[in-house]
Amino acid sequence: MHVYESAEDYLEAILVIQRRRGAVRSIDIANELGFSKPSVSVAMKKLRESGYIEMELDGHIRLLPAGAEIAERIYERHRTLTDFFVYLGVSEEVASADACKVEHDLSGETFEKIKEHVLRTMGGA
Repeated sequence: MHVYESAEDYLEAILVIQRRRGAVRSIDIANELGFSKPSVSVAMKKLRESGYIEMELDGHIRLLPAGAEIAERIYERHRTLTDFFVYLGVSEEVASADACKVEHDLSGETFEKIKEHVLRTMGGA
């Protein structure tokens, strides 16, 4: 099943917020991504219907295994690419923004080669 870039961004945001704060609510995602709460609510409904997240009774959002797998993959790409761009001399802020753009479209083969290079030259991402 093809997952759209926006869904990957939402899943990655859930993962990041969860690691930072423990619990995740729609308003946290809206604040993290700079989107409106209604837009986030629509996206959460789609992610729930697709089996990527679960909405708990108290309003907390939890990644299901399929969603967690996508979120982890995208987050690894984001971290590795950001580190690589910073290594090349790009500022942290620009590197992170560019990584977000590239992480979705980069082939698996190219990403693996960048990852190998980062691990070899920088000691890990």
